[in-house]
Amino acid sequence: MTVFLVVGGLGLVVLLASLVFGDVFESIGVGEGGFSGIAAGVGSVVFGASGVIVLNSHLATVWAYVIGVGFAIVAGAVAQLLIKRLSDTEDAPPPPLDGAYGMTTATTGPGGGEVRLEGVRDLEARLAWSHEDIPAGTRVVVVGVSGSRVQVVRAS
Repeated sequence: MTVFLVVGGLGLVVLLASLVFGDVFESIGVGEGGFSGIAAGVGSVVFGASGVIVLNSHLATVWAYVIGVGFAIVAGAVAQLLIKRLSDTEDAPPPPLDGAYGMTTATTGPGGGEVRLEGVRDLEARLAWSHEDIPAGTRVVVVGVSGSRVQVVRAS
């Protein structure tokens, strides 16, 4: 029974570490969709738990290992499949804003302003600034980005 408790406990540590600090195996170059610390942790916990349950049911030790390994493989595979599906649904990074055209929606100058950019999916309007005052309704182009704010100049 000690083997099952130790493996299950180590699996729980790996699982919690992967959930709190990010995937453990990815940080050492094994992860990136190939093998997940979360799936390994789930498999180890299931192995330990099912082994203890089988032993407490007074079955032979060999059955505890067979059932534990079988359940661990199934649980790890299901966890890895779910993790892969979730990672495939992640949003793509936002498009680069340098060179994007738009229109000022408020007077924009060194103190700030606002623009509506064309062809940008994530936000319709952005806070903006420019070195010169640009009146509302003027066509502009993005020449710099600082966080969510953009620096603009009049479009030629």
